[in-house]
Amino acid sequence: MKQLTELLAPGQRVFVSTMSGESALLAEELAADPERAREVTFCGGMFPGIDRTDYLTLHPAARVEAFFMSPGLRRGIAEGRAHLLALDYRGLARHLLEGPPPHLAIAQLTPPDADGWCSAGLAADFMPLAWPRARRRVAHLNPCLPRTAGSFRVHASEIDLAIEAARAPLSWNEPTGGDTESRIGARVAELVRDGDTLQFGIGSVPVALAGALASHRRLRIHGGMVSGSLRTLWEAGALDRDARITSGVVLGDAALHAFVGGLPTLWLTDVRHTHDPAAIGAIPRFVAINSAVEVDLFGQVNAERAGGVLQAGAGGLPAFAQGALASPGGRLLICLPATARGGGVSRIVAALGAQSLCTVPRHLADAVITEFGVAELRGLDVEGRAQALIAVAAPDHRSALAQAWQAMRRSL
Repeated sequence: MKQLTELLAPGQRVFVSTMSGESALLAEELAADPERAREVTFCGGMFPGIDRTDYLTLHPAARVEAFFMSPGLRRGIAEGRAHLLALDYRGLARHLLEGPPPHLAIAQLTPPDADGWCSAGLAADFMPLAWPRARRRVAHLNPCLPRTAGSFRVHASEIDLAIEAARAPLSWNEPTGGDTESRIGARVAELVRDGDTLQFGIGSVPVALAGALASHRRLRIHGGMVSGSLRTLWEAGALDRDARITSGVVLGDAALHAFVGGLPTLWLTDVRHTHDPAAIGAIPRFVAINSAVEVDLFGQVNAERAGGVLQAGAGGLPAFAQGALASPGGRLLICLPATARGGGVSRIVAALGAQSLCTVPRHLADAVITEFGVAELRGLDVEGRAQALIAVAAPDHRSALAQAWQAMRRSL
């Protein structure tokens, strides 16, 4: 019986579908015959908390080239079997288009239609860049995937090896927040105008925000991913029913998968378009809504490293920040709880330190939102910025921040 793994061989670089495109059939085959993973380098956008297959655990000689940090990857780096690319989404796109082509690409697609075309299903972010350059192409044709529209489709004649097998697509449950996230979501909703085009990422704040936006109208969506918040906004009547919903990935449960399968305005496309600052900047009133680990008093944003430990990667934030600020009437909204560790650590900090990374530089600062308020930074001088950020920090930390700023400003 044919298998997805039968073309794997030692020394290959193999690009695999990830996130909601991850193939359960491929995972099963590799678990049943881990020798197939020996000296194979698996490449792709495996995202912590979403992807389930840890390729490094399959075989002691398996390798990974990854886009995002994860606990398994951290161990692999220490063992010399994994590499983490220090790139944002635009850099990753260029790497996939100009770097070494993969020996093999393994995608999860829908079975072909009457004309022989397979749909990308739930994920079209990175695979469209690797697929055309791969020396050989393998497809898990999954009839359980919804048939969605988009820029990436594959004709059956392009596939070197295809296996049709029904498997439940990867299901993901959005994190739910509490009072803090609800307060942040309500403040963000006050900054969103009817008719805005929104982008938001993963997390509990987008869930709260979707509920807070229920009374808005004619909203549009362009981003790297959509989740259950899409359905919440659609059913509330907040979205423009005639506008295209542009995304790279759909993340959610079986009910959301069924919902997007019947959504004619959804358009899945790759990161060259979803994360193109020029394309984003051409969209009027584009509002990028993203989270952060910490923000310092200069307006610099660290969205990657907490306590010196990499959490994931820069992702799409740099591109969305640049695009939003180039958009006529666009906004960049950075959202974060004011504290961590039960209130003991302020996430508004005096200055990014040696254990931080600057994901968004200060010259792109716009607005920072915590549960305590909105710091409107655009147009303010350094003193004004510092004071605005101290005002949205947790009350217990404001005095220390003010003292730190007074010391810093003397050496500016």
